[in-house]
Amino acid sequence: MRLVNIGFGNMVSVNRIIAVVSPDSAPIKRIISDARDRGMLIDATYGRRTRAVIVCDSGHTVLSAIQPETVSGRLAGKPDREELALEEETEDE
Repeated sequence: MRLVNIGFGNMVSVNRIIAVVSPDSAPIKRIISDARDRGMLIDATYGRRTRAVIVCDSGHTVLSAIQPETVSGRLAGKPDREELALEEETEDE
């Protein structure tokens, strides 16, 4: 089982992800609201602004504070600026 970091050390199973989308459109806002009503919403934003909505095949909807492009890059295995910055910090210590 492969996991992808969606921010703040939170992980989602890559095999379960159907879509990674921006939360700006009305249909996505409806998906979030419906998931909240059904008790299937997972808020992994730590109180920050929602920037990506991850829809899973289990019916769960996961909110993330990182950009959809960043999640997509992590799914593809590409290092992003945040990961590179963390690597540099650990090298300096």
